[in-house]
Amino acid sequence: DRQKARLMWLVEKYGVAEFKQAVINEINSYDRGVTVSDAQPLPTEPFERRELMGVHKQPQEGKSRVGVLVPSGRLSATECREIADLADAYSGGEIRLTVDQNFILPNVDDGKVDALLKEKALNGARLKANPGFIEGNTVSCTGAQFCGLALVETKANAEYFAKKLEDLVTVDRPIRIHWTGCPNSCGQVQVADIGIMGGPARQLNEETGKMMAVPGCKIFVGGRIGEDAHLALEPYKEGVPLAEESLIPELVEILKNEFGATDKTMRKRDKLKKLVGLA
Repeated sequence: DRQKARLMWLVEKYGVAEFKQAVINEINSYDRGVTVSDAQPLPTEPFERRELMGVHKQPQEGKSRVGVLVPSGRLSATECREIADLADAYSGGEIRLTVDQNFILPNVDDGKVDALLKEKALNGARLKANPGFIEGNTVSCTGAQFCGLALVETKANAEYFAKKLEDLVTVDRPIRIHWTGCPNSCGQVQVADIGIMGGPARQLNEETGKMMAVPGCKIFVGGRIGEDAHLALEPYKEGVPLAEESLIPELVEILKNEFGATDKTMRKRDKLKKLVGLA
């Protein structure tokens, strides 16, 4: 039963204390001298999350790792082949996946990094080694297209809205935006800077003049990971329609008020391109 095949239901059945004791009994049964404590020792040094996107020197002399964005963690068959070709050419056939649904090409010769960054596969519409602070930190669950539990589509929305926000605002640090289609929270919205969870919403139908049910979301703000971890358990806002004209203003306001974002200034050339439909 998929609905019950989750650890949270087992903990609910036994209770926290009983579940903990059952785990300890199992560990002790191996007779390996393992001591179980209530918590790990508190850290003495500040936590700093490593940046995984882009080019970074490795401890090995003359080697670098190159992190590449996979928007919302979704790849086409063509992109999979392109990534495999890049790995064969630059990282000895090795590819490492990240928890943020991106990938790393490790052990790239420093002398080949520039050639790698110029590869056509990394300079198209999707895969890139130099994403912005928003699109490079967006995570999404499977969503309604392939998951029967999801209330809304997440993958396409996550990719689209991340690009849109990159065009609208500038932020000075990575902003983690997580999307999840339902309260099971496979996208882990509670630990994100901004979490977007599929949910009910109503919007005025201009033709009928009535409020109609539409795909919507709850927004969570302020989750953290690392030694100073915090779960944002209460929604910051609920019942927000997923329509661009409704969600974008809400996200821009949150980015400005909570994360110091500023409006992105557009060059005259880019403004003209947008006006004539070339941007």
